[in-house]
Amino acid sequence: MIADSKIEPQLDWQEIDTVLLDMDGTLLDKYFDDYFWEEHIPEVYAKQNNISIFTAEEELLAKYKEVEGNLEWTDLDFWSEKLDLDIEKLKEEVNHMISVHPYVPEFLDYCRSLGKKIMLVTNAHPKTLKIKMNKTKLRDFFDEVVCADEIGLAKEQDGFWQKLSEKYEFDKSRTLLVDDNNAVLESGERFGIKKLIHVSKSSTMLPVSHSTKFPSIIFFKELMGE
Repeated sequence: MIADSKIEPQLDWQEIDTVLLDMDGTLLDKYFDDYFWEEHIPEVYAKQNNISIFTAEEELLAKYKEVEGNLEWTDLDFWSEKLDLDIEKLKEEVNHMISVHPYVPEFLDYCRSLGKKIMLVTNAHPKTLKIKMNKTKLRDFFDEVVCADEIGLAKEQDGFWQKLSEKYEFDKSRTLLVDDNNAVLESGERFGIKKLIHVSKSSTMLPVSHSTKFPSIIFFKELMGE
């Protein structure tokens, strides 16, 4: 759920050993993904199938909804086959639109200066991850980079965080999870992650939408001490 009022984060960094960070909408501007799937792909799909943009949008929306919240939603190979398009190539063609949210490098440097373990945990497909890390040059900030594909579940799905903790060994009681997706935060909460932060402006083209359940930030500077 979202709200106009904001629950302010109250973090004691001495109680945190591990920082788990989402990529799209959290560290990176989700406008790229929204544009790609809602505008660019419909245009290409309409041209390829000799149909109107309106019809293409309707067909694609139905296909998207079938797999939303599952690993197929972010699987470039799945969509390439389903749509008969080279999704990886199409993403590369518009990668100039990929951008990092304000204060992200500064926040990552801040976490490193505090000696925290920093993990990027994303539902994005490995091919998407490669495109975005090549463009943003953020890879070296992280101790670990994990795609949900490696775990076999999407982050929203129960069991994901348990499997992640078994493979990468973090103490859920001393872990911070930051994500723009409430369903992901709720999944983390059910697992027992104690410190949860919602990013309330995932895209530069969307209004701020604070969570009604979790503390929210607009920019990462809000989590950095003086």
